[in-house]
Amino acid sequence: MGTLDGKGALVTGGSRGIGRAIVERLAADGATVMFSFRSDERAAEEVATGTGALAVRGDQGSAEDLRRLFAEAEKRLPSIDVLVNNAAEGGLAALADITEESFERVMAVNVRATLLAIQWAGRVMRDGGRIVNLSTVNTMVPAPGTMLYAGSKGAIEQFTKVAARELGGRGITVNTVSPGATDTDLLRSSNPPEALERSAAFTALGRLGRPDDVAAVVAFLAGPDGRWMTGQNLLASGGMLV
Repeated sequence: MGTLDGKGALVTGGSRGIGRAIVERLAADGATVMFSFRSDERAAEEVATGTGALAVRGDQGSAEDLRRLFAEAEKRLPSIDVLVNNAAEGGLAALADITEESFERVMAVNVRATLLAIQWAGRVMRDGGRIVNLSTVNTMVPAPGTMLYAGSKGAIEQFTKVAARELGGRGITVNTVSPGATDTDLLRSSNPPEALERSAAFTALGRLGRPDDVAAVVAFLAGPDGRWMTGQNLLASGGMLV
């Protein structure tokens, strides 16, 4: 029997990279999983076929799409027991190059969508549920060009702490997982090989993370063994920060 048998889980941004690994792990642990995706229908179909998870197209920056996603989750999942807020808008931009449009987009996808999802979960989640928010080590290692991304993730870390207090009376835990350099298509497309080599060398375990490394930490928090952890930020970085 899996640790999440009979549970329903919603993962935002589950068609690629870390999100895909989270969907695969939660499904392997026995959960009925629904995940959202924005544009890569082929990748979403692959994940759904391989895991039995339910895929729903939607843009996290659209409040209307979020409401539809939540309605689908309530209708098609057996219950709402796990929420993983993974979908995010990234991209590097120097301070001088940040526009009002890019600010609005990043804050809508990363901050507003996470807030609305936590708010929704607080209404419909069964007692003893689990909420896991994805952040980044860049909130603690402020690299040039990450102002918008790290700033938005910093807000999510504060959401985690307050929500843990507000929902704790029902046994609902709320935690953050902050990955370090994780070997995804996005990481490789946005960084030269020498930067990846430096990241691996700087990590205590001497390699880049893998998506399934992060998914394992999320699964721990989502499962029964995570019951006594809430309001925390777990650094899934292989010792990038020690």
